[in-house]
Amino acid sequence: MQKSTSSSSLGPGGLDLTQAFFKSISNAAPPSPTKRHTKISVIGVGNVGMAIAQTILTQDLVDELALVDAKSDKLRGEMLDLQHAAAFLPRTKIHASIDYSVTAGSDLCIVTAGARQNPGESRLNLLQRNVALFKSIIPPLVKYSPETTLLVVSNPVDVLTYVAWKLSGFPANRVIGSGTNLDSSRFRFLIADHLDVNAQDVQAYIVGEHGDSSVALWSGISVGGVPVLSFLERQQIALEKETLEKIHQEVVHSAYEVINLKGYTSWAIGYSVANLARTILRDQRRIHPVSVLAKGFYGIDGGDVFLSLPAQLGRSGVLGVTNVHLTDEEIEQLRNSAKTILEVQSQLGI
Repeated sequence: MQKSTSSSSLGPGGLDLTQAFFKSISNAAPPSPTKRHTKISVIGVGNVGMAIAQTILTQDLVDELALVDAKSDKLRGEMLDLQHAAAFLPRTKIHASIDYSVTAGSDLCIVTAGARQNPGESRLNLLQRNVALFKSIIPPLVKYSPETTLLVVSNPVDVLTYVAWKLSGFPANRVIGSGTNLDSSRFRFLIADHLDVNAQDVQAYIVGEHGDSSVALWSGISVGGVPVLSFLERQQIALEKETLEKIHQEVVHSAYEVINLKGYTSWAIGYSVANLARTILRDQRRIHPVSVLAKGFYGIDGGDVFLSLPAQLGRSGVLGVTNVHLTDEEIEQLRNSAKTILEVQSQLGI
């Protein structure tokens, strides 16, 4: 399959309608060299990849979107389906190809390719099926976009972000995993639903592994700027630990529930990743719980490991990790989460 794209050349002989339709004004200056052209490439056009692509388009985040997948017919079909909506979307050039050269010059490469998570299957069980795939994905992305930032979404995301980092040779700030950004959104939703407030007024983080050993930072939850646990303590309102753990387990099992009901997750991760893309490309310097190189933070040692911590993101990727105060129990849980991931990584031989 050759590179597919939109074209202004129509009719016999490929008449260039752009030249025929428009007449240049006299004494015109060339386009400003300071105008920024932004490009995102999405690798994998499954349910997750297309939800991300669709959200990126509707939110007007880029000038150019490239899609890559091994299945040429599905790839072309998805591209055409998006192109046919051009009259309803901001103007974006959409390309698609099985050849990674289509990704050249990308500001952000989003990797979603991988085996679909089966009902009841843990994220870590997906590992061996996806590591080999990454060996065919990451090197060509680096070749064609040596200055890009890699954003890994494929599961198990923490280990595969580590794999992408090792394969790319990039500095750690330019390799990010979507991590617990979505878990934290689910967490905020459940708390907001419990208190009957808007989720945007809830600040709460899930950190650590994007999976079963994730850590809910109860000590840092605030609603409308009010720290929840200290407020309850001052009001002498008892909140049983079992109640907190139940909410956390709801977060952990949210994805499994959706997969059991509809076969896959797509829309929430689409919005989550588009949210990260906006922060990175527009240098918004917002704080997101994403998978970053965590060695040296909160006493995490034993090897290079990627897991989610609240990190400030911008145009150059990870700008820094937020110095969030954790309780001793939360630190211990975070270290255990790191050990869980390191145990899996030790089997990779990378």
